[in-house]
Amino acid sequence: KSSKREWKPLEDHSCTDVPWLLLFILFCIGMGFICGFSIATGAAARLLSGYDSYGNICGQKNVKVEGIVNSGLDLTHKKYVFFLDPCNIDLVHQKIKSIALCVSACPRKELKTLADIQKFAETNGSTLCSYELQPSEYTTDPRAAKLCPKYPVPESAPIPFFHRCAPVNISCYAKFAEALITFVSDSSVLHRLISGVMTSKEIIMGLCLLSLVLSMILMVIIRYISRVLVWILTILVILGSLGGTGVLWWLYAKQRISALETQVAKDNLQALLIYAVAATVFTVILFLIMLIMRKRVALTIALFHVAGKVFIHLPLLVFQPFWTFFVLILFWTYWITVLLFLGTTGNPVPNEEGFVEFRIAGPLKYMWWYHVVGLIWISEFILACQQMTVAGAVVTYYFTREKRNLPFTPILASVNRLVCYHLGTVAKGSFIITLVKIPRMILMYIHAQLKGKENACARCMLKACICCLWCLEKCLTYLNQNAYTATAINSTNFCTSAKDAFVILVENALRVAAINTVGDFMLFLGKVLIVCSTGLAGIMLLNYQRDYTIWVLPLIIVCLFAFLVAHCFLSIYEMVVDVLFLCFAIDTKYNDGSPGREFYMDKVLMEFVENSRKSMKEAGQGGGAEGRELKPM
Repeated sequence: KSSKREWKPLEDHSCTDVPWLLLFILFCIGMGFICGFSIATGAAARLLSGYDSYGNICGQKNVKVEGIVNSGLDLTHKKYVFFLDPCNIDLVHQKIKSIALCVSACPRKELKTLADIQKFAETNGSTLCSYELQPSEYTTDPRAAKLCPKYPVPESAPIPFFHRCAPVNISCYAKFAEALITFVSDSSVLHRLISGVMTSKEIIMGLCLLSLVLSMILMVIIRYISRVLVWILTILVILGSLGGTGVLWWLYAKQRISALETQVAKDNLQALLIYAVAATVFTVILFLIMLIMRKRVALTIALFHVAGKVFIHLPLLVFQPFWTFFVLILFWTYWITVLLFLGTTGNPVPNEEGFVEFRIAGPLKYMWWYHVVGLIWISEFILACQQMTVAGAVVTYYFTREKRNLPFTPILASVNRLVCYHLGTVAKGSFIITLVKIPRMILMYIHAQLKGKENACARCMLKACICCLWCLEKCLTYLNQNAYTATAINSTNFCTSAKDAFVILVENALRVAAINTVGDFMLFLGKVLIVCSTGLAGIMLLNYQRDYTIWVLPLIIVCLFAFLVAHCFLSIYEMVVDVLFLCFAIDTKYNDGSPGREFYMDKVLMEFVENSRKSMKEAGQGGGAEGRELKPM
């Protein structure tokens, strides 16, 4: 049954879920303790200045480690970490399998023999062999084969702020990526892929910028011409998908006729065939979906027009993804920095090879688990703050009868209400998502670790559990967003808001299904348009480099970035539509237009209701299913 409590939009503001805000603050204090502990134990100095295999921090005097030769040295003038074999990566134990030394300068040119290494030490005063060897002994001492770097020594340059000598030759990075991507059997293919990315890096950056510009243009189109947006998107997607598919088949036929002299050209021809077949299948599926959805286009046009008016009155909504992304980048940078601190914190302990490792003893060694939970919870908290801010601004717009009486900046007013009253609600909602996300990530990790070892039944159960948790997470995310809208309307706590929003959504289940289906599909078409446009531009630009560059990986990178950018911008539009729908449902449920119970909705929404009723009556006379879909609130 319907909730008996009356909705009083924006009439009262009170603090919600204060205990959860206190719990979140205590959790953040714990995150700060982890950072402070790692800095206090010297991890920051070891991370920034670097340390050698004997526990000495480069660029300072050190304390002797019991039982370790070459520890406790004065390395004031040796400020850079140099690895004897920097390309020897052990991904299992997540470290470089090489002796690390502190040197006064990185080799800025390739050293091919021990004589070159000896000459570099005598000329620059930077000894690249182990501390027990003098430069005069490099070519005579038999121990030099183990205690000197593997030659030829690649040209190196210091990493800014971190004082590590890193090879500048791309082949070393290719070998590192080859170790990461274990499923690539032909290492030469991977070398060519990575070289293709490096060769096309200017084009990749330009295409990524193009996707950002296209997303901004699409938001402007949504804002000003929302009535024709659906038809424009439909026509452009049809033309774009047909054009992209045709160009791919044309390029494939053109290159197949020409002589293929290099391996790079053959790889590009095979990639073109795969792309052309995939584009053809995608185009056919897209056309079938659009054929099924064509009858619901009129409803979508009305919804998009109302949301477009919101963006006209609240232009700062367009920039909301920028601020959220900026805050997330700041937090992720802090989190990664502290994670690196944790990797170098602890007490020096000799390992089985006679070198020094830093390990944490006791319960403190589980701090990184706390740190991982912090990554998920605080990231979800930041995203939830964006949802609450958008919901508060749209609610202010909807439930203000005279639009000229809107606050000067409804977004800032919404942020102010969030900070003053509703941070606890956001903390609770984000914690619920965290509780679902952590088990799913653990199961995914177990599934990855047991790949190829578990039986078919166990693999099926793991995948089923992961899928169920993913579905639960998506449902809770949608319910949370509507709960934040109810909180913004009535200033109720999270549980009450979630219950009230759930009642409204259940009462309008068919309408919710129609709006989400049509609205999400049209926004998906917008994402497809941006990805297709960026991908088509990438194909035309990279086609000029086909004889000496493999552009499979650059094109994938560009298309993924274009999709992420389009998703960030259009998700705000989707959020506005969802908030408007809940406000509209509440308005029609508790108001009927009579004196004292006037509607809050503007004329466009009133026309939307009337058109829906007329369509329902006309379709009802014909006994069609479309009439049931357009049933009024």
